[in-house]
Amino acid sequence: MDYMFQPGFLGTRAPFFMDFVTLIVALLPLLVGLAIFVARYHHYTLHRIMQSTIFVLSLIVVGYFEYGVRLAGGYEALVQGTHVSHHYLLAVLVLHIVIAVVTLGIWSSTLLAAQKSYRRGGLLPGVDSYVHKRAGIRTFIGISLTSLTGIWVYLLLFVF
Repeated sequence: MDYMFQPGFLGTRAPFFMDFVTLIVALLPLLVGLAIFVARYHHYTLHRIMQSTIFVLSLIVVGYFEYGVRLAGGYEALVQGTHVSHHYLLAVLVLHIVIAVVTLGIWSSTLLAAQKSYRRGGLLPGVDSYVHKRAGIRTFIGISLTSLTGIWVYLLLFVF
């Protein structure tokens, strides 16, 4: 796993694994937006497959990120070299984590509720559609905020 700590491909001080995770996090709102776009045109099976796949891949990427951070020496090791106030950086990091955890909960419950509705033969559009659409919007907003704050943390750690 030495490749994880080789210089990244974005031209910053970040190791490869941070560049990779940041790229995926930056693309996540676009991928989820595409899945929503597909649903708007009544391709519900494709929407379900895309959302489930994106969710699982996101969990794998978060696991990869956590593994890399632990091997790299944790937060203390990653903040070395930044010129940003550690209090400011920590505040942004906590904000990012809170948004990400809340979003994960909303996204998980949205997927589980949709799966329950699908299993009991919920037709589309149906009784659960309005609630699902609103939950999907909240999830998309949360994913977008998670992406923006994740990029913000990356910039603070490895650019500024």
